[in-house]
Amino acid sequence: MAKCDFLDDVHIRILRVTEDLRAIQRELNCAAMEAPGDPELMEALSQLPEMDALQVLKSALDQMRHFLWFYMQVMSNESETGDKLRQTLHRKFSEESVSSSQASVMERFKYAADTAILRYLSDGKSRKPN
Repeated sequence: MAKCDFLDDVHIRILRVTEDLRAIQRELNCAAMEAPGDPELMEALSQLPEMDALQVLKSALDQMRHFLWFYMQVMSNESETGDKLRQTLHRKFSEESVSSSQASVMERFKYAADTAILRYLSDGKSRKPN
């Protein structure tokens, strides 16, 4: 898959996920507004499967938020630290792609996120992501 195709696919997925998240927020907002006046709805919303699903979603969103913060720092930081991180990630990604061309994209992103976090923390930075 060409880089341009890959970026187009990622862009389309970002737009789709963003729209899905907005729809989920609207629906949950409506349910929260209706629940106080409807005891059956309140009971249904507070049952374990629904609460578990919301906890899984919250966890995934928190993880993505942290990843995106580090990703944005690496990709947009014009400082020497950003350059070092990009070089390290590029070098390791090149080595990995030669040795394991079958690795999934998600594994590569996970490795990039882990590397960015470790490098950022090892440089003694104490800034919080939010």
